[in-house]
Amino acid sequence: MRFVFWPGPHASFAEVLALATRAEALGFGGVAFADHFLPAAGDPARPTLECWSVLAAIAARVPRVSIVPLVCGVTYRSAHLLAKLAATVDHVSGGRLVLGIGAAWQENEHRAYGIAFPPIGERLARLDETCFALRSLFERPTTTLEGRHVVLREAVLEPKPVQPRLPLLVGGGGERTTLRIAATHADVWNTWGTPELLRRKNALLDRHCGAVGRDPRAIRRSAVSLFHLTDESAEAKRLRAATRMPCVAGDAAEIRDAVAAYAAAGVDEIVVPDFAWGRGAERLAALDRFGAAIVQRA
Repeated sequence: MRFVFWPGPHASFAEVLALATRAEALGFGGVAFADHFLPAAGDPARPTLECWSVLAAIAARVPRVSIVPLVCGVTYRSAHLLAKLAATVDHVSGGRLVLGIGAAWQENEHRAYGIAFPPIGERLARLDETCFALRSLFERPTTTLEGRHVVLREAVLEPKPVQPRLPLLVGGGGERTTLRIAATHADVWNTWGTPELLRRKNALLDRHCGAVGRDPRAIRRSAVSLFHLTDESAEAKRLRAATRMPCVAGDAAEIRDAVAAYAAAGVDEIVVPDFAWGRGAERLAALDRFGAAIVQRA
C-alpha cells in the first residue's frame, strides 16, 4: 500500500513544510494539499494557504515525494492557466507532480470571490472538457478545442511537463458521470470512503472503463479517510462517532486491518489527512506514531 500525507491548509507554511519533510522521512510516497481559498465552515477569516504556492515550495524543499493538489476545482482557473501551473511545478519538482482536479463543491468561496458556481451538471461538463484540454496541452504542439466551457485556438504550452505523461487524478465519487470521466481520462482516481464503499465504486469504475474501451488496470485507485491511532477503545469509539466522514480509529493492529481491507477492496493508495490531529507538536507526534506503526509496517 502506498500512503500520501495530506496536511491541512490552515497551519502556517513553516508547520506544513516541517510536516511534509517528516512525512517523506517516514516513508510516505506523496504529499497532498487542498485547493481552497476559504475554510468550508466556521470563521472565514481563518488563515488558508494557497495550494499552488505551497506545492511549488514543497516541490523545491522536499525532494522525493510526489506532489498532489487534492483537488483543483475547475471553476477556479482556466484550463490553460492550470496547465501552465502544473507544468511549472512539474519542472520545480523534477517530474513528481500528480495533477488532481475535480468539479468543485465549496460554494462559499465562489460566492465570496465572485466565481460562478453553476449546477453540478455544468461543472462536470467543464471537468470533462478540462481533462481533454490538459492532456492535449501537455502532449501536443498546439491545441484547438471549441467546447462549451473550454475554448483554445492553436494554444501552445511550453515548456511541456518533465513527465512524458503527467498523471491526472480525478477526484469524486459520483457514480454516473464522475466515474465515467475518471474512466476516460484519469491515471489516478480518488474519493473519500470506507473499504466497503471503495469496493463497490471500484467495480463501477471498472464497468465504465469497459464502456469507454480503457484497461481498468491503467487507473490507480486512491482512497481518503480520517485515521486516529489510539490504544483506548472508548476514545476510538468517540472519535468515530464525532464525524460523519469515513473514519478509522483504533490501535495499530486495527488500523493495519483496515489498511488490509482497503487493499482487498482494490485500493492502491491511501491518503491520510491530519485535519483532526491537533496542532503544532501534537500534530507532528501523531504523524510520527502513524508513520512508525502503519506506513513503515505496510
